[in-house]
Amino acid sequence: MNEAPVVLGINRTQDASVCLMQGSRLLWAIQKERLTRRKHHWGKVGDFRDHYGPRLPWPERPIDVVVECFSSDLEAGNLALYEDELTASLRLAPDCRRARISHHLAHVYSVFHPSPFREAAVMIVDGQGSPVSELTEHWGGAAYVPGDWREVASFYRADRERVLCLDKQVWNRDDARLVGLGMFYFLLTQTMFPGEGNEGKVMGLAPHGNARVLGLPPLDVEAGQVSIPAPWRAILHERERFRYGQPGTVFDDCANLAAAGQRAFEDALLEVARWLHAQTGLPRLCFAGGTALNCSANERLLRETPFREVFIPPAPSDAGTALGCAMYGLAELCHESPAFRWTHDDLGPAPNRQDIEAALLDRDDVKVDYLPGLDALSSHMLDLLRNNRVLGLLQGPSEFGPRALGHRSILADPRRAAIRDWINARVKQREWFRPLAPVVLEERAHAYFDLPGPSPFMQFAAPVRPQMAARVPAITHVDGTARLQTVGPDGDPLLRRLLGGFEARTGVPILLNTSFNGKDEPIVETPREALASFRQMPLHALAMPPFLVTKRIEPELPT
Repeated sequence: MNEAPVVLGINRTQDASVCLMQGSRLLWAIQKERLTRRKHHWGKVGDFRDHYGPRLPWPERPIDVVVECFSSDLEAGNLALYEDELTASLRLAPDCRRARISHHLAHVYSVFHPSPFREAAVMIVDGQGSPVSELTEHWGGAAYVPGDWREVASFYRADRERVLCLDKQVWNRDDARLVGLGMFYFLLTQTMFPGEGNEGKVMGLAPHGNARVLGLPPLDVEAGQVSIPAPWRAILHERERFRYGQPGTVFDDCANLAAAGQRAFEDALLEVARWLHAQTGLPRLCFAGGTALNCSANERLLRETPFREVFIPPAPSDAGTALGCAMYGLAELCHESPAFRWTHDDLGPAPNRQDIEAALLDRDDVKVDYLPGLDALSSHMLDLLRNNRVLGLLQGPSEFGPRALGHRSILADPRRAAIRDWINARVKQREWFRPLAPVVLEERAHAYFDLPGPSPFMQFAAPVRPQMAARVPAITHVDGTARLQTVGPDGDPLLRRLLGGFEARTGVPILLNTSFNGKDEPIVETPREALASFRQMPLHALAMPPFLVTKRIEPELPT
């Protein structure tokens, strides 16, 4: 019997999430949105009663440790209700140890402790984190007069024995002068694309614009402190001028603002990273917080700062803090050195064969082929891909982070530019300028991409080699880059077979890969959801090993 402690990490913020570990073995981690089907769903009282408790595979033994993190939302005022709900919904050990930690400290434990590094500088940059008065870490910060101060960036030196906070940038919510890189990019996004989670649209739009046309200055950077100059504050209030897709809005204006904002963000981030390197002298950087999803900036961190290696987890935004809470519980409350390393992101609970078969009972409009063995399944999938078909794929545990890495993916031929436009317009029903990503055999990646090393989590936008761009137009963005995922020799077996087989048939070791979800929906989680999305989208086939599903009336082909 495994006597290692059972540790539960809970993130109560935006992108609410939970993570369950038994010792250093991660049992599962999942975002709330995958269960409720509401993107970026915040943590609320009732989550364990209504969503997590009844739908997730809990262990037979009680939970020994619970660690939670809150951000700056009002849910922190419901602590007593959360306590009561946990006690009523879960089987807690009589001596269950409990802790609440700051938002940024949870980020630190989510990025450094699962990293491959023995020692590293750590940079956390997001919109706003915990109130300064609630921080539970050692920080020799300045004394602040009373007010609602929030952390917006934090900087650390970490090793396997301790985490030392070097500095923070904080913001007083009573002050109208907004500060911080995360807040800047949030305001930039809201100017063009209101709503939650649209920062990727700005990143995709930016290469279509000219960063110099609007004459905007760089952000003000002093050490790790970033503030927003007056010209930027003024233009970010001109929402009627820059609201994308509204009558009277000029596309070039939006693209130019996106380009200027992306460049200002990147340049400031690099200044801050260089300052952190000077403070620590360390060659390795761990980077987390919502801004770490900015692939273009991440690529420049690798190339234009003194850091020789940069680790960014597959879930660097708030969702990843649930894993950070669990790692904190293991390390600090159980006094065990966490051995878990973030080498893959398929951390969700896996559907079983019965779940897949039950979903396929309703098959009047589809044909189901049973193809035991990966060779038979991949061969049929390759026939379809080579013949201009677009496929959905659901296999095994789901990805924890926001990017599909081959377990909840849509796959297509990267050699056909029309497929990118068709997927954006017909399948994803989203803006035409959004790029689609390549997945590539790691050992063949350097022939197509100028990449310093492996990129298993799709976190870097690497240049496509000019002589190869014409061969893979569907995954090459307008600026000549691609946000690629590499699959190494120990990577997913089905992806490896598909990529190797596609290269054998076409000479190209790459497939187009985008997340398996419809417009304004989270990534599919279950076989039933995958089949429902397959029916709603003009996809040509759905692979759920060992089954391949096709439609009796085939949709039109991409043109």
